[in-house]
Order: sequence, then structure tokens, then C-alpha cells
Amino acid sequence: MRRLLIGRLSSLRRRAFSQLAEATATPSGVRSRIVPKMPPFDYTPPPYDGPPEAEIRRKRSEFLSPSMFYFYKKPLNVVSGKMQYLFDENGRRYLDAFGGIATVCCGHCHPEVIDAIINQTKKLQHSTVVYLNHAIADFAEALASKMPGDLKVVFFTNSGTEANELAMMIARLYTSCQDIVSLRNAYHGNAAGTMGATAQCNWKFNVIQSGVHHALNPDQYRGIFGSDGEKYAMDVQEIIDFGTSGNVAGFISEAIQGVGGILELAPGYLPAAYKIIKKAGGVCIADEVQSGFARTGSHFWGFEAHSVVPDIVTMAKGIGNGIPIGAVVTTPEIAQVLTRRSYFNTFGGNPVCTAGGHAVLKVLEKEKLQENAFIVGSYLKDRLTALQEKHEIIGDVRGRGLMIGVELVTDRKLKTPAKVEILRVMEEMKEMGVLVGKGGFHGNVFRITPPLCFTKDDADFFIDVMDLAMSKL
Repeated sequence: MRRLLIGRLSSLRRRAFSQLAEATATPSGVRSRIVPKMPPFDYTPPPYDGPPEAEIRRKRSEFLSPSMFYFYKKPLNVVSGKMQYLFDENGRRYLDAFGGIATVCCGHCHPEVIDAIINQTKKLQHSTVVYLNHAIADFAEALASKMPGDLKVVFFTNSGTEANELAMMIARLYTSCQDIVSLRNAYHGNAAGTMGATAQCNWKFNVIQSGVHHALNPDQYRGIFGSDGEKYAMDVQEIIDFGTSGNVAGFISEAIQGVGGILELAPGYLPAAYKIIKKAGGVCIADEVQSGFARTGSHFWGFEAHSVVPDIVTMAKGIGNGIPIGAVVTTPEIAQVLTRRSYFNTFGGNPVCTAGGHAVLKVLEKEKLQENAFIVGSYLKDRLTALQEKHEIIGDVRGRGLMIGVELVTDRKLKTPAKVEILRVMEEMKEMGVLVGKGGFHGNVFRITPPLCFTKDDADFFIDVMDLAMSKL
């Protein structure tokens, strides 16, 4: 009996030590201070036998574009993922609070999504849309069922940039106008047309970008009209009156600006702006690349929180849980403009991608991930707001569901961007096992967009880690 008791105690000690080591270990060893303990997770990644981080970095430097950048002083070599967690080359677990930039909605390597991809790959990896295949038709039907109004015609693309390019071209063809109104601080992609619609110098090259006007951003934190959306919308009317012929092709906007720092447009703005655009003969485009697919929790699409129905909706990222796929959804009438010429996309509607995307929709519904995004996201936001009272560096907490922004400032009154401090906090959080994104025009906003399977325990761990990291500033 005594031996059995000692054995059990030893087992408990080993388990406790293992849990503590996982929460405190870093690539260079075990830290001496006590840090928050990561929630338990019953999964062990397969052993990694690939090249080490240093070798990958060398190859990347030599063979990949110098425009590619990475987070952290010592970049993370991610070799495995499972649900809301990622694993490095040493098998260390990290809580993924960035979700591949708001892309992984169901969770890393979700078994049902993986099975759909594998099963379709075994049957047919690619043909072309000039032949029939049920995968693209089934997914289009399922996707159309999630749209309001007469939005029921789907055109698949390979990315969000491509979807926005197509949407803007459709708007111009349908209206026979060229002028597009976008918002300052917006990000819609990095191709020729979408770079014109993007309105941050950080993401724009000095190339020809014509036919786009950028309206005053309805920024509730830094904007001159606070949360009065209708006042911001007056600038859209002035752009039409003084910058165009009086008619426009369309208006494109995100309901929550992702790259711009998780900025939710001021209440009342979109209804007023849509009304103005419609009067000028334009169509309204909702960019749902980041805020779509249940991420906001309260609604399936971000625009729905503003009580508007757009004429065209673009999407990517969450649509495939990491699969390279995007889509444009519009009305039957507007879709007819693409029949004036031959318009084709080799990989748009690829059977593997559409089978995977269809599985994503099924998982979102089956596991009630929209409801989870609302419950856990609201809980996390409340905890972040409480943390704001403790740390002066937190200037603003915003967003909805599991699309949350935390803006850091060195002076709350002046709203001075904490550009250096946010990097220090990110490094500390990574050392304690949490990965989070950053963005905003000044690069001082935490972008919290985890997989929608994120739990309250994960949220508590995230808060404890952020609290400790900020306490070290």
C-alpha cells in the first residue's frame, strides 16, 4: 500500500512538473519565473524530423522574396497544428490567438475538413469548370443559403484580393461608371485594382491606381465625429458632388477593418453611406474576407450587424479554414455582366477547395461555432476591458465576437501609438506560449482573431499572459 501511495505521489509530481514545464519552457530552456499554466489539451504532435529553424531561415533568405517578413526576434518554426493550438519543432504548444490572420475558423487540421479534402483528392484533384462536378455546385448552393436577399450567384476565386478585384470590375461593368468609393484605413488586397481601394500608404506601391476615392473613416476611437456614423457619411456625398460626375460605380468597405486595426465602423454609417451610393447609381460591396463566416458571433456576416444588404459580397480566409479559396456572391441581375465576354478562372471552384469549403460550413453549423464566437468573444472582450483599467497602456478595446482589437498607447489623452511597447509585449507573450497578431496604421494594435473553437479557459490563459507581459513594461 505504501509503495502504491508513493508511486501515485511520484506520478502526480511528474504530471505537475510536466504541466509547469510546458507553460514555462522556451526554446532555450525553462524560465525561472512562474507563468500562467496553459489549459490541458489531449494531443501530442508527431515527431518532427525536418530541418531546424535556422536552416529554414537561411533558405528563406536565399530563395524567397525579401518582401516577406516574420514576427518575433527569433521566428517561430511552426510544424504542426491542432484546433486552437500550434506546435514548434521541439513539440512545444502555443495558443494561437491569430488564426492565420483570421483564416482558421474551425480549428487547425479539423478532422472533418481534412477528411473532405482527402476524400475529394482521391477522386479528382482538378479538372476545370467547363466540365460538370458536384463539389462546386453543392458548395455554391450551401453558401447561397447563408446569404440574405437575392444574393445567390457565386463566383469562386483563389483569394480575397482576387475576389475584391472581380467585385470592383463587376460594379464598373454593371453601372458603366469607373469611380469607386473606399474608406481611409481600409485594406482590400495588393493587386493593381485592390491596391487602389486600399487606403494605407504602408500597403501601397507607387504604381498607377486610378478611379478610387477614399472617404473619411468612421473611426470611433480616433475619428473627429466619434460614434456618429451619419456625420462621417456626409463625406461620401461630398466626394460624389465634388470628385465625380455625380454617378459612381460603387462603394466597398469592411464592416470591421482587419488590417486597419480591428476598427468597427461607427453605428449608422453603412445605412447612410449605402443610401448615398444607391442614389448616385452605384452598387455596394461588402468585403467579408476577415469578418465573415461567423467570426463576429452576433451574425454570420459582419455587414448584418449594420442592418444593410449589399449588392455584392466578397469573402476568403475563413471560407476554407486555410484552403486557398475566395468567392464573390451577387444577384442574378448583376451577375449577367460577366456574360458580355468570356470570363474564366482556372482554379476558381477547384473540387478539392470547394469540398473543403463545404465541410467548413457544415462544421460551423454542427459545432455551433458562431454561438461559441459570441459567448467566448464577449467574455474575452469583458476581461480585456477589465485589463484596460489596470494597464494605462491599453487605450482602446474594440470589435465583436472573436475579432477583437486592443490598441496600445503611451498617452491615453493624446492617443500616442505604443509602437515599440507592443513588440515587447508580443515577445513576452510568445515566450509564455501565446501567439497574437498586430496591425493598425501605426502597428500598435493587437489583432485577436483565434480559431472559433477558442474556449473560456483559453481566454483566461490569454488574459493572464497579456497581464503578466504588460506588467513587465
